[in-house]
Amino acid sequence: IWPESPSFRDEGIGKIPSKWKGVCMEGHDFKKFNCNRKLIGARYYGKKDPKGSPRDFNGHGSHTASTAAGVIVNNASYYGLAKGIARGGSPSARIAAYKACTEKGCSGGTLLKAIDDAIKDGVDIISISIGFSSEFLSEYLSDP
Repeated sequence: IWPESPSFRDEGIGKIPSKWKGVCMEGHDFKKFNCNRKLIGARYYGKKDPKGSPRDFNGHGSHTASTAAGVIVNNASYYGLAKGIARGGSPSARIAAYKACTEKGCSGGTLLKAIDDAIKDGVDIISISIGFSSEFLSEYLSDP
């Protein structure tokens, strides 16, 4: 996730709920201060990678998170085109990002670990958007 996105500002967002048990995991280019009252948690998997981070590598996680729960952003545009208001489906919702996929793909075990962590952390709604990964697809298709 890209915490600098205006969609993840925490202005007007209340205190983090006491039931929240998650973390803001630091990585290569992601620090604890990148989390706030909107983006309350971030984790990544594959900790052996020295450049590992909750930050997504192509914007996919940020796009899907802001579509689901991005705050209202006035004067939003796409490179100056289509100016207007952007907002997610539930702008008052909190976001916890669990980066279980890498540039190389996803594994079913890593996805399940991320889901387990989200449940333990106190996440109420889980949205999974993995895009296309031939590695994961073959695992999925061969699962009885």
